[in-house]
Amino acid sequence: MSIHSVEEHQSAVYEIAGRHYDIRSPDFAAAIARAYANQQRPRCVCRPEGIETYVARLNDGYVVKRMPDTGNQHAASCPHFEPPADASGLRPLLGTAIREDPVTGLTSLKLDFSLSRSPQRLASSRTSACGTPSVRSCPRLSLRGLLLYLWEQAGLTRWQPIFAGKRTWAMVRKRLLQAAGDKIVGGRPLLDRLFLPEPFLVEQREAIGRRRAAFWAMAGANSAGAGQLLLMIGELKEISPARCGFRAVVKQMPDQAFIVDERLYSRITRHLQPELALWSVADGIRMLVVATFGAGAAGVPTILELALIPTTRDWLPVKDVFEHQLVERLVAENRSFLKDAPLDPRSPGFVRCATLIDRSRMALALFVVTSADQINKANLSSRLATETTWAWNVAEGPIPALPWS
Repeated sequence: MSIHSVEEHQSAVYEIAGRHYDIRSPDFAAAIARAYANQQRPRCVCRPEGIETYVARLNDGYVVKRMPDTGNQHAASCPHFEPPADASGLRPLLGTAIREDPVTGLTSLKLDFSLSRSPQRLASSRTSACGTPSVRSCPRLSLRGLLLYLWEQAGLTRWQPIFAGKRTWAMVRKRLLQAAGDKIVGGRPLLDRLFLPEPFLVEQREAIGRRRAAFWAMAGANSAGAGQLLLMIGELKEISPARCGFRAVVKQMPDQAFIVDERLYSRITRHLQPELALWSVADGIRMLVVATFGAGAAGVPTILELALIPTTRDWLPVKDVFEHQLVERLVAENRSFLKDAPLDPRSPGFVRCATLIDRSRMALALFVVTSADQINKANLSSRLATETTWAWNVAEGPIPALPWS
C-alpha cells in the first residue's frame, strides 16, 4: 500500500488482534507497532469479510500497506482502493520491474534508464531521451512510468473535495519523499538519488542553494567522465535557447537553470509535441518534468534524459484537452475520484480517464472517447453495457451529466 493510506482527511479501520482501530485514534500507532513486532497482519474492515494488509517500518515509525495486487478488492471509498492493475498498465511490471517484499516493506524497482554515466553509456543509452520505454524482454520502468508510479504511491492521483486549495508544491514534495522512502533502485535507496527542489523563498535563497549544492555533490563527474546521475522531479517553467544550446528552468528553483543540448531539445520537440501543445493552449495546465542529470566540474547541471507529463492545477495528470475538461468538471462538482494514467503511453486498448469513488462500495470507470476507431479497437461498447462504466464521446457534444450526481 502506498503512503497515502494515512493521508490527512482519509479514514481507515483495521482489525488487529481482535480489536478495531481507526487510524486517527491515539492508540493506533502503538497497535501497529505491536503488530509489526508480533508479525501480525491487520485486516482492513472496509468490507465485511476484511482484507489482509501488512505493517512496514518507515523511518522512525510504521505504516499499514495493502498486500501486493489487492487494491481492487477494497471498497471504493477505502484509502487502500485502486483500480485493477490492468487499468494503468501496471500488471506486466508487478514481480519484474516492481518487486514488493511484505516482510521488509521495501519495494525494489528496475529502471529502463541509467542513473550512472560513463563515456560508453552516454554514447549508447538504453532508453529514448524522452522517457519512453525501450523494447525489452523483461519490462522495466521508464522515466514517465517511474514518475506516474511514484505519483500514485504518493496518493497524488486521488482527489477528494476536501483537498481543494491544499495541494501546494510543499505538500506534493512531502508526499513524494514519503512515497520514495521504501523504494530501492540498484540496491540503494531511491532517496539517495531523488532530487525534489524545495519551495523557493527569496529570503532563504542562500540556505536553499547550500543544501542543493550538497545534495548535488554526489553527481559530480570525475576526470574520466564517469559519475552518478540524479533524478529530478519538478514543475517546468520553460525550455528556451541559451548562449550554447538550450536551458530548462524549473519553477521551484528559478535561480538555477539546467543545460539541455541540441540533440535532446530536438527529441523533445519531436516526441513530446502533444504534451507541449496542451501546455501551450490550455489554461491551468502545469508541466511536470522528470529528468536524469549530472553536475559537471563547474557544478552546472546537465539533463541527459527527460519526460514531460501535463497536469491540472491540482497536479492530476491529463493527456489532452478532453481529459482536462472532464477532470476540471469532476473537481468543480466536488466529486471524489482517482485519476488514471497509463505508465506506458503505448499501452494497448482503451485506457480509462478516471475512476469515481463517490460510493462506499462501488467504483465507476470514466472513459473519454475521441474517435470511433478507439471504440472498435478496445471493444468499449461492450464495456459500456455494464453498470460500472461511463463514457463521454466528444463527437456527440459537451460532457453529459455525470453519474451519481
